[in-house]
Amino acid sequence: MKSHKKMVVFTGAGMSADSGVSTFRDADGLWENHRIEDVCTAEAWARNPALVLEFYNARRAQLDEVEPNAGHRAVAGLERYFDEVVVITQNVDDLHERAGSGQVVHLHGELRKARSERDPNLIVPAGGPTRLGDTAPDGAQLRPHIVFFGEAVPEYERALRIVREADLFLVIGTSLAVYPAAGLIYQLRPEVPVWLVDPRPARVAIPNPLTVVEAGAAAGVPPLVAEIVRQA
Repeated sequence: MKSHKKMVVFTGAGMSADSGVSTFRDADGLWENHRIEDVCTAEAWARNPALVLEFYNARRAQLDEVEPNAGHRAVAGLERYFDEVVVITQNVDDLHERAGSGQVVHLHGELRKARSERDPNLIVPAGGPTRLGDTAPDGAQLRPHIVFFGEAVPEYERALRIVREADLFLVIGTSLAVYPAAGLIYQLRPEVPVWLVDPRPARVAIPNPLTVVEAGAAAGVPPLVAEIVRQA
């Protein structure tokens, strides 16, 4: 019998790092040897769109070489035990979907999609490379469907509503340092239990019951999910 509680899972770079997806959360601030300022800002897009497209084409191609890890699969497995499970992720890969999660909100965009340079709401699938001269249905150049640093986060209001309705909150692999996404944890009702899984867990000052698991996603999430299900 399924629990009627709403489980919300919030994931960051560490969730996919265990699958071999490169991140820029560590010391040097580089992402695949590129400065963020050169590949993930509106200024970079205006200055050198070919480089930006090349960078995200490579990230998209990398997805074909990686698989969901045990952490992704354990999160997807929660749907067998709860009426509603929503994943809110800062990641732009599709590993949650490939693991079987049915409701995934991508705060920072998706590698498998592109969008019109003119109309951010005109989004199309991007199965392969996107190059200069490739246009959206409105005739504008296609750009990565990625929220560049400094841009608004279109899905944030939706994520806020989801978090405020949560009965259980599981945080995996995020430094809780990138805003506005990091602020979601402070929107929970104070009685909602929180579990935080990360090898270097962030310090959070919240009134909620908090359980911290110092581990990576692949090792830490499956046993924790089993325990959460047992308690539910």
